[in-house]
Amino acid sequence: MEIIYLLIPISLLLLGLIVWILLWAVKDGQYDDLEGPAHRILMDEDRIVEPQKKSRRGDAG
Repeated sequence: MEIIYLLIPISLLLLGLIVWILLWAVKDGQYDDLEGPAHRILMDEDRIVEPQKKSRRGDAG
C-alpha cells in the first residue's frame, strides 16, 4: 500500500511530461501538414535520361 504513495506522483509527473511534449510538438508545427508528405511521394518528378549519342569514330582500339 505504501508503494501507491510513490507511484501516483511518478505517474502524474510522467503524464505532465507527455502533455508538455504533445503541446510543444503541436505549437512547433509538427502536425500542420499530415497529408503533404504522402502526396509528395506520389508526385515525384523523375528525371528523363536521354540516351547518349553514339560516337562517329566507331570502335577505336
